[in-house]
Amino acid sequence: MAPFPNSPEEPRDDPDAYVGLEAPSAERRAHEHGWSTVRKLPPGAIITMEYRFGRLNFEVEDGRVKRAWKG
Repeated sequence: MAPFPNSPEEPRDDPDAYVGLEAPSAERRAHEHGWSTVRKLPPGAIITMEYRFGRLNFEVEDGRVKRAWKG
């Protein structure tokens, strides 16, 4: 029986730490902390709900991160 492949870990990073940051700075910081994808969305955007490993989502209003979450 083949062994299970090792799943890489997501960055050990608190999404709430990005709230209040300017969007460009938050995106740069997220990539520095190991997030492979950063998705910036306007408030109320309609999005798919599939979970994508390594993605950090930002809700951006007036150039600042209002909310951040994994997936």
